[in-house]
Amino acid sequence: MQTVTTTTALAALVLAGGQAMAGDWYFYVENNTSSTITRLEAKEKNGSWGSFQLGGGIKPGSTVKIEWAKSTDNQDCAQYIRASFADGSTADPVQFDFCDDLDTPITFEE
Repeated sequence: MQTVTTTTALAALVLAGGQAMAGDWYFYVENNTSSTITRLEAKEKNGSWGSFQLGGGIKPGSTVKIEWAKSTDNQDCAQYIRASFADGSTADPVQFDFCDDLDTPITFEE
């Protein structure tokens, strides 16, 4: 399993008051499509998109662990997340509560 980290301020995870604090916080992304995920982005409601450094991307059939950067402290647990693919497509953004369940992957499917 591959681990990647954020490169810009995204979500952090403090389990108090619906806010998040970075540290040992992570989530999983599962790619159940036929195309590599080349870009993964997240944002708070009314925020701007921040991206994760994915290296070679997330290959079809892979599940990777994503770790939050410490620069993401004090952001909401509820974030929108979207993926862009090598075939040029982009998944519709979905809202995810990163404080709710760290071990169930966010799954992108065709």
